[in-house]
Amino acid sequence: MQDDKKLTHIDQEGNPSMVDVGGKQVTTRHAQARTIVQLPPEVMQQVKDQDIYTKKGSVFQTAIIAGTMGAKKTSDLIPLCHPLSLDSCKFDIRVEEPNQVVIDCFVRVEGKTGVEMEALTGATVAALTVYDMCKGLSQDIVIQETKLMKKTGGKTDFERK
Repeated sequence: MQDDKKLTHIDQEGNPSMVDVGGKQVTTRHAQARTIVQLPPEVMQQVKDQDIYTKKGSVFQTAIIAGTMGAKKTSDLIPLCHPLSLDSCKFDIRVEEPNQVVIDCFVRVEGKTGVEMEALTGATVAALTVYDMCKGLSQDIVIQETKLMKKTGGKTDFERK
């Protein structure tokens, strides 16, 4: 580990601590997170026009609403996260072969701290909603991975290749 890298949520005595962002500049901060959901053939057979429709409605539209709600509630779910008033939370959900649903969550805020946790939470909650709405067809659904794809506007920028 590099000398200048350290855990951010630990104070000098080693106790959990919210990061003090009081002296930071307000900047536009963006983050994109991606979750991949692996669907078994019996669920994939239900895909029509890049969505799955159930008695509860459109799976992907419901996942977008749930993901947005999750992103907005991140500080309630993840200890020591700052509560943020999000400026934007958008989703791109697409079906890719073989048997994958790719969920991208894009979040933006004007603030003193980044929004990567909100993007990660949004993508994850959207994936859990896909699972919940499709589990009646099969429980062999796998939420395969969640990862930060990009973040900008803070001390360091990041982009996954």
